[in-house]
Amino acid sequence: MDKNDAAKSGRPASPFPVIRTIDCRAIPRWLLAGWRDCRQAGAASLFYGACFASAGWLMYFVFAQAYALFAGLTTGFLLVGPFLSMGLYDLSRRIEAGEPPELLPTLGAWRPNLANVGVFAALLAVVLLVWARASMVVFALFYTGGLPTFADVVHSVLTFEEPEFAIVYFAVGGFFALFVFAIGVVSLPLMFDRQTDAVTAAIASLLACARNPGPIVLWGACIVLLIAAGFATLFFGLVLVTPLVGHATWHAYREIVQRESDTVPVPRH
Repeated sequence: MDKNDAAKSGRPASPFPVIRTIDCRAIPRWLLAGWRDCRQAGAASLFYGACFASAGWLMYFVFAQAYALFAGLTTGFLLVGPFLSMGLYDLSRRIEAGEPPELLPTLGAWRPNLANVGVFAALLAVVLLVWARASMVVFALFYTGGLPTFADVVHSVLTFEEPEFAIVYFAVGGFFALFVFAIGVVSLPLMFDRQTDAVTAAIASLLACARNPGPIVLWGACIVLLIAAGFATLFFGLVLVTPLVGHATWHAYREIVQRESDTVPVPRH
């Protein structure tokens, strides 16, 4: 909403979000608060976790014989994860507000800001498709005799028999993941909470990274480790891990971005 629209509606224009400076001690607080939300939301949280796990199983069965493409889509699954977590943000917001954490009202959490959420989702989809293609190119460059089996890839990475492949693959994937993580640290919770436009939300997220590089990098590493543990259990672990990450992300947003009620004066009548 711009200033003219705000004036017509009689409401003050939402200011640019105020980004706080945090330290690494905040991360255990986010995870603990996320765990409490998981326990309080119960089956509603597990429903979203089951959706993540089901997506992983679906990708595995569809692309089980196309390991290069599956690897790209699996990593891309991590890139679009924040968009799929909006229902979890809504559950955490409801718990925070003292409302019952019911599943049904959260299924349409994206509707109030559909246009901007759609723009952001489209950007993530483009990044996903480009990364999937880049993943296939990397495989083609290093495995000229045909696509390797999944066991071959795992063996090569763990034993470092193909160090060039591992370095290039993880460098390329890391670039895409870092880009999406940087613009998504607080952007989707911000769009959900304040109906902020996609550009403002992405800029606010980049600013959060710039002001808190150490804690943000550590937070990203924690997310990677948790999601990797979910994948290592043949996606079963995602049923619990993804709700934990989603709820914790909401609490990270609450600490990193100052509440709007603290930045906008309450009009007096």
